[in-house]
Amino acid sequence: MWPEIAIAPPASAQTDTGFQSYLETLRPKARAMGISDATMGNVFPTLTPNPRVVELDQAQPGGLPGSGTSIPAFEPYRRQHVDAARINRGRIAYQNNRGRLSRIEQQTGVPEAIMVAIYGHETNYGSYTGDFDLLRSLATLAYEGRRRSLFEPEFLATLKMLDNGVPRSQLVGSWAGATGYPQFLPSVYLRVAKDGDGDGRANIWSSEADALASIANYFVDAGWRKGTPWGVAASVPADFDRASITNRTNAPRCPRVMERHSRWLTMAEWRRRGVIAQGPAMLADSELATLIEPDGPGRTAYLLTGNYRVILDYNCSNFYALSVGLLADAVAG
Repeated sequence: MWPEIAIAPPASAQTDTGFQSYLETLRPKARAMGISDATMGNVFPTLTPNPRVVELDQAQPGGLPGSGTSIPAFEPYRRQHVDAARINRGRIAYQNNRGRLSRIEQQTGVPEAIMVAIYGHETNYGSYTGDFDLLRSLATLAYEGRRRSLFEPEFLATLKMLDNGVPRSQLVGSWAGATGYPQFLPSVYLRVAKDGDGDGRANIWSSEADALASIANYFVDAGWRKGTPWGVAASVPADFDRASITNRTNAPRCPRVMERHSRWLTMAEWRRRGVIAQGPAMLADSELATLIEPDGPGRTAYLLTGNYRVILDYNCSNFYALSVGLLADAVAG
């Protein structure tokens, strides 16, 4: 008799077994969040790893300060993201929603055009929101483990959304878990999503009223100050002493983004140094602002207030935040 030979199961079967075992380890954490066993029982058996999501995650750039990764010019990004088509569509969305936008601004202090600009940047005013199954994507990313500390809580938050009554058919979005018109992560949805049309639901997937109210609530939660512009374009004199305004503090969040900013000075101090605001926004002499020159000396610079930091909270990228501010100005203008 020939000796028995153990035949290993296919790699995909091994992966699925390990994946399901991992999901089972999440049950205590889910129960602690009030997520029902029924929800987990309905969802867990339907999930399988999504290899495309892992590929997309591993393809993300990993450049770090000092790694030699250069920062591209802002101007090409601005031309692509604050173009005529996006401005025109933004003005249409602005006019179509003026009544609700005005009410939301009165309630929150977040400018109407800022809400519209976020909507435009995130999904081109709802024209694309992603079609990945959030539960499958986030479970895959959590299981894969490279960034488990980020994606495991988001998977659990998605289960909580389902448990709270959000239909699974709506739980779709980007491969990394952003969903709806504002592209909220599930944990952000649970924290700040608002009912803007009075129907008792925070439907950020098909209700512009809910999406805009939720964006405004995000900004309030992040510390938006009513009546303060995000910033203004500025000109810097050719002989400007940049060494005198170097920022010597280390930002706890987004350090690489913040290291491109100067130290804080009042608008009166900037004017004394010859830095002149050029845009329509009016900043008081006492207003604190930082300076950024995204394309280097001799090109357009920007003086940025604390509200610019709130836009960075939404997406930690100077190019993104500058483009949101510029799009908002163009839409309102």
